Amino acid sequence: MPKSWLFVIIAFAVLRLVFWLTAFPNPDEAYYWLWGQHLDWSYYDHPPLNAWVQGAFTAVFGRSNFTLRLPNLISSGAIGYTYYRIVHYLYRDKIEQHFWLVIILVLASPLYFLFLGLAWHDHLLITFSLISAYLFITFLDGYVTEQKGESWRLYSSAIAIALAGLCKYNAVFVPLGFLAAMIADRRLRPFLRDRRLYFAIAIASSALIPILVWNLSNDFQSFHYYVDRSIHPVNGGIKLGSCLAFIGVSFFVVSPFYWRGFYRSFKQPSHLIRTDSVYPIVAFWMFAVSTIILTVISLISAALYYWNITAYLLLFPLLPACFIRASNFGSKALSGFQLYGLLFATLLVVHYCALPLSALVSKDADPDSRMLFGWNEVAVVVTQQASELQTSPLLITTDYRSASALAYQLNDKTVRAISDRVDQFDFWYPDDLPFRDKNAVILSDDWFPVQSKLLAKFDRVSPPITVPIIRFGVWIKNYYVQRGYGLK
Repeated sequence: MPKSWLFVIIAFAVLRLVFWLTAFPNPDEAYYWLWGQHLDWSYYDHPPLNAWVQGAFTAVFGRSNFTLRLPNLISSGAIGYTYYRIVHYLYRDKIEQHFWLVIILVLASPLYFLFLGLAWHDHLLITFSLISAYLFITFLDGYVTEQKGESWRLYSSAIAIALAGLCKYNAVFVPLGFLAAMIADRRLRPFLRDRRLYFAIAIASSALIPILVWNLSNDFQSFHYYVDRSIHPVNGGIKLGSCLAFIGVSFFVVSPFYWRGFYRSFKQPSHLIRTDSVYPIVAFWMFAVSTIILTVISLISAALYYWNITAYLLLFPLLPACFIRASNFGSKALSGFQLYGLLFATLLVVHYCALPLSALVSKDADPDSRMLFGWNEVAVVVTQQASELQTSPLLITTDYRSASALAYQLNDKTVRAISDRVDQFDFWYPDDLPFRDKNAVILSDDWFPVQSKLLAKFDRVSPPITVPIIRFGVWIKNYYVQRGYGLK
């Protein structure tokens, strides 16, 4: 491995460790951690696997940033090993060189540096989707050459995609890509009549069991949420701006240095890659199906760039053949994508760990990132106010983000959110009857100020205490803490 590559890998590793160990949980990280403290069959916003993992790790190792993101470290190792197997499977020689280049390509993609670092559902989705795709391709290659294939690879692929489905619903794009590849390649069409395929589909569909159990008990609320969000938008009509935003953001967060390589891989696969594998075909259809569907959704509703995160997984192992070619494009792109990725990763770590860079631009920009800071100060005031009330008062906030962050900071799973938005707290605490006559500490901010109808639930409330959050002399935001007496 060239020394410059070793430097780049070490730099990315250091940035990732700094992020994992020092960044306060993103509001959604804390939210999903809290799910793990309320174990259930499934959840309103997402399937349950990430919550189960967080609950298990916290039970064994306790609550800490290290524990929160330890599953990310394990999944990153699994992804690296799977890419090693893929590179070893695809290339005839220079295996080590191609493998390390694939790893650098993944790390240097802002999309994957960010989402493999966050303790969201995505890192598990990526892991199981990649494993499933590798196993399915090796099965299909055996099927093409022997008209049989190793069944254990097919069934293992189905188990892996079932686990991916237990992470996020957009895992469905992966088997849809498999199906499109089988229809497009005449060599694979006979397999559509193979009963093993339908047994594998049954295995993959087993992921729906806990999700269905939860929805049967909760009026299919999570299904309504996603249908209303993606298919039945509030405002009708073609949304060209939303579509262009989806395409544009995807172009930059994957990395603008990769797209020409993707195109060249599709147009004419390199002679360095084995020619007897269906890998390029499956890689293309995994990319095409997911991207086309989400582009159409972005035209009529809204699609976020990271919903397409599984589309590019099989493309990275095809890029070394393009980047290593003796051409000006290859040498310039090789240095360009590394610098681009390192710059993004550095800014991300500063943004999450030291100071939200958006605070330097505007006092109102990026309220999500501002919520990463100040929870030590907030917890001190909340704890002091709670001590002046009866034993174990209610801890209430005005949004799921602040409720989750406060619960994580205090290591207290009883913190709850009361807001107009439907969220998981509405299923844990469907009514106020068990809390009647209790006192409470109420936390709010300017993004989600305390509502008069919430204050009206109490006999009386104290004036709010302002908790300003400042880093390096830069004002980030204010929190407000007040006491409520006698919940009605």
